[in-house]
Amino acid sequence: MDSTVIRPLGAADLPGAAAALTEVHATDGYPVEGVARPEAWLWSDDVLASWIAETDRRIVGHVAVMRPNGEDGVSLWTGQSGADEQHIGVLARLFVVREARQHALGERLVRAAMDYGLSTNRRLVLDVMAKDSAAIRLYERLGWLRTGQATHHYGAGQHIDAVCYVAPDAD
Repeated sequence: MDSTVIRPLGAADLPGAAAALTEVHATDGYPVEGVARPEAWLWSDDVLASWIAETDRRIVGHVAVMRPNGEDGVSLWTGQSGADEQHIGVLARLFVVREARQHALGERLVRAAMDYGLSTNRRLVLDVMAKDSAAIRLYERLGWLRTGQATHHYGAGQHIDAVCYVAPDAD
């Protein structure tokens, strides 16, 4: 995995990124939504920027920074900080295929998103499913601060517990 490159997602990468997303869903149940139309879930007008992890011309990971769109993590952070949504980005769509894990690719992808947040003056927030303990450990190791809990609603009346975080301040 030493040859893995983290780079911006391009339109030509969508089939490979969608295949990786579908693979992660099959192994981990993540995401809880978006797999019916994976390319549309990864590439929408709400995406501000996104990156992929690529090894030997195979996409093995992805992360995006999204515009705020009613997420609980956004409302928790604006309520606690007084920040306006114009200066917030939502870290989302983070995944790494199982065979590529244990090589710090999730961390490298999150750091790319965090660098983007700093360079564009956007404080990043996220919500993570409470069941995703590995992701929670990653965010906390990188200094993300827990802002509260929420319920993530999806599908036809389905929901799952989530934990909300904000990226560390640049100071």
